[in-house]
Amino acid sequence: MTFRGPASVYELTEPFALSQQMISKHIAYLVRARIVIKTKRGRESVCTVRPEAIKTVSDWAINYRRLWEESFDKLDVVVNQMKKEIKDGNRHG
Repeated sequence: MTFRGPASVYELTEPFALSQQMISKHIAYLVRARIVIKTKRGRESVCTVRPEAIKTVSDWAINYRRLWEESFDKLDVVVNQMKKEIKDGNRHG
């Protein structure tokens, strides 16, 4: 499934085992987050992704990924130090 450009809510619903109501609910969250723009074309609702918004979300996630990776690296150092101290204590005790 690949969409190129705007797609109707119906088109977005087709590939999924979800109701149109459920898809509409998800789209509403994306609209509120300004990731998707929803417009009317006759009786049809058409959704368009805002690529710049996706980039903003991606940049945000990358920054948090770095933060968590640094935190886990620091935690790994502490845990390894504790293991070494326990091991050395058992050898000398």
